[in-house]
Amino acid sequence: MEVITVANNKGGVGKTMQAYQLTCYLANKGHKVLAIDLDSQANLSSTLGVQVQRTLIPEWLIGDVGLDQVIFPAEGNAELYKNIQIIPSSRHLSNLSKLLILSETEIRKDAGRKERLLRIRLEEIKNKNLFDYVVIDTPPMLGDELIMSLVASDRIFIPTQAQDYSIDGLEELMDTFEIIKDTENPNLTFSIIPSMVNPRRKIERQRLEELSQSFNTTPAIRNLVQMQESISLRRPMVLMGKNSTGKQDYEQLWKSLNL
Repeated sequence: MEVITVANNKGGVGKTMQAYQLTCYLANKGHKVLAIDLDSQANLSSTLGVQVQRTLIPEWLIGDVGLDQVIFPAEGNAELYKNIQIIPSSRHLSNLSKLLILSETEIRKDAGRKERLLRIRLEEIKNKNLFDYVVIDTPPMLGDELIMSLVASDRIFIPTQAQDYSIDGLEELMDTFEIIKDTENPNLTFSIIPSMVNPRRKIERQRLEELSQSFNTTPAIRNLVQMQESISLRRPMVLMGKNSTGKQDYEQLWKSLNL
């Protein structure tokens, strides 16, 4: 079971879009996929057809409830949705930090550190051989959810726009990545995915070049109307026609990531 987190501490970079497309792509290939929505905005949950009034993710992480109480089948017309289950989010997830503080003594006894909670829960799932992949969507900030995901994951996919503020924001995230790699997860790897790119703009082409000089980047995903239609219609790019430019972008991306 491979665990992949889609993360960026800056919002508006296409993070949930990438998590949705990745989940559906893997499911369409016949893999059993568990999506975990750790963003209290719950956009990935709603896009996969699942909405809950109150998520039990915090209680699941600290071991008060079992997997059966937090997991739901994705809903959609396409066949691939049958291969997807999701642990959905809600606004209640914003209380996670408070619950972790209140449960600190219990956490130290069972996990040692709160950052390891998600890894422990995912190891339990892995031992049951239920899924081939886990895809985690994280909130746009360096909080408990993102740190736990870094500790628990095999790979991190980092969508970023080819703009100054987005590129500058990578520095803090990469510093955190290196700390987690050195202390908790030595096998963790990352890929930078240029997203929502307008290749007609000279400044964005320049920023892409600068980005590729600092990091190993994947092929870019263009800012196309098809992408927003994919989310609003809940029809992933993998199901688009062969002439779809958005589908072509994603096919190059998945190939570069060996998925």
